[in-house]
Amino acid sequence: MATTMRLDKYLKVSRLIKRRTVAKEVAEKGRIAVNGVTAKPGTNVKSGDELVIRFGPKIVTAKIERLEENAKKEQATEMYTIIKEERTDESR
Repeated sequence: MATTMRLDKYLKVSRLIKRRTVAKEVAEKGRIAVNGVTAKPGTNVKSGDELVIRFGPKIVTAKIERLEENAKKEQATEMYTIIKEERTDESR
């Protein structure tokens, strides 16, 4: 098991974001933070890190439980714990 992994790869393997190209774009737009710091696609993440991902009006906070090089769909959800999900009102 890896001790660190690139953010874009982690998001794809864990299926928080289905495609790595999309994960890369979201990170490049500054919409992902790792432990409170805006992250780049190549930022290394590890178990215990906290991710905050902005999907349009939805903000998801997740804790990385473990890293896997490859994960089946059933295992992917065990790679993280959703701490909270909130909606922002962007119409203000």
